[in-house]
Amino acid sequence: MPRVISDECISCGACADTCPVSCISEGDGKYVINKDECIDCGACEDGCPVSAISEE
Repeated sequence: MPRVISDECISCGACADTCPVSCISEGDGKYVINKDECIDCGACEDGCPVSAISEE
């Protein structure tokens, strides 16, 4: 199941830096995950310093 980024996101970019398939990009006020490209590896969730990423 793809991950989602909550409004707790501080737009630090750590998730995008850890994503092995580069499916995370800067959105309007927070980063967003392209659900069609996400491989559900969890690297972004582990890399988020504010725990703003979870399973959908």
